[in-house]
Amino acid sequence: MTSRERIKMVLEHREPDFVPIHDSPWTATIARWHKEGLPEEIPVEEYFGYEMVILGPDLSARFPYTVLEKNKDYILASTPDGGKIKNFRDYSTTPEIVDTYVKTKDDWLSIKKRLQPDFKRIDWVTLANRYHQAKAEGKFICFGAGIGYDRCQGLMSSERLLLLMADDPKMARDMFETVGHLAVEVCKLMLKEGYQFDGAFLYNDMGYRSSSLFSPKMYQDLLFETDRYIFDFFHKNGMKVFLHSCGNVKPLIPLLIGAGLDCLQPLEVKAGMDLVALKKEFGRDLSFMGGIDVRKMVDATTNPTAIEEEIRTKFEVAKKDGGYIYHSDHSIPKNVSFSDYQKVMELVQRYGKY
Repeated sequence: MTSRERIKMVLEHREPDFVPIHDSPWTATIARWHKEGLPEEIPVEEYFGYEMVILGPDLSARFPYTVLEKNKDYILASTPDGGKIKNFRDYSTTPEIVDTYVKTKDDWLSIKKRLQPDFKRIDWVTLANRYHQAKAEGKFICFGAGIGYDRCQGLMSSERLLLLMADDPKMARDMFETVGHLAVEVCKLMLKEGYQFDGAFLYNDMGYRSSSLFSPKMYQDLLFETDRYIFDFFHKNGMKVFLHSCGNVKPLIPLLIGAGLDCLQPLEVKAGMDLVALKKEFGRDLSFMGGIDVRKMVDATTNPTAIEEEIRTKFEVAKKDGGYIYHSDHSIPKNVSFSDYQKVMELVQRYGKY
C-alpha cells in the first residue's frame, strides 16, 4: 500500500494497514540528530518514512528579504511581507514578529495591490523536481498555503488584527478574503499546468493556551464564508482539506466542520486539545492528525514508559475506523534526541498496526 492510498483510506474513515506517519522536526533538531547518528545524506523525511509532501507557492507581498542585524544569538531581518522578524541563529523556535507593515487602512490598501496572483509566485523548477519525485514514491501530495487570521497577522500584528476584527470588521473581512482568494488563484495556475494534488494543507493558527483567539461568532461573521469558499474549491478539485491551527481551537470545530474541513492538525496537548476526547466527540465528521505530546518524547530511550503510554492509549481510540494520522502535537524540539525519536517511531509502528 502506498502512502497516498493509506492516507486516502484514513481520510475516508476506513482502516488501512498502518496509521500513516508524518512529522515536523525543527531545523535545529535535525542539526542535532545529524551529530547523533542521522545520516547526512538521507533526508529526515526519507529516513523516518514520512508520507506527505507539501508544496507551496510564494503568497507573500514580495518585499526583499534583508538581514538587518546578526550576532551569535539571533538574526533580525526584514520579511517578504514588509515587516521585521527576530530568529534564533539555530532556528529552534517560531520567529518573533518585531514589526509588521500594516498599521492603518491606507497601509492595507497599499500592500493589497501586491497580493495578486501571477506565475512568478511559483518556483516551477523546484516544484517539478519535488512533485515528480513524490509522485514516483507514492506520497500523498498537498498544496500548501497560509490563510485567514494567521496569514494576516504576518501583515498586521496580532494585537492590531484582533482589535480590527472588533472595530472594523469590514476591513478585517477584506484582508481574510484577499489572502484566501490569492491562495485559490495561485493553486488554479498550478492545476492548469497539470499538477494534481491529493490535499490542501492550510495554515491558520487561531488558538492559544486555553481557548480560541476569538469567539465562534466572530469566526462565523468574519472567516467562515471565506473558509467555505476555499474548502469548496479544493473539494471540487478532488483535494482533502487539512488545517494546521495551533492552540486550543475546540470552540471552532463545529464551524470548521460546517465549512467543510476534513482533517485538523496538530492538536496541542498543553493547550487542552485532547485527541481521545476529540475523536469521541467529532470523529464521525472529522479526521485528526497529531496530538502526541512532544514533552513525553524527552528521555524516551532511557525512560520509555511515559511516551509508550501516550502512544498506546491514544492510538487505541484514534485509529479506530480510520480518521487518524500520526504527528507530534506541534513540532519536534531540539531537546528530543535522535535515539529518543527513534524510540518514538518504533512505538508508532508497533501500535499503529491494524
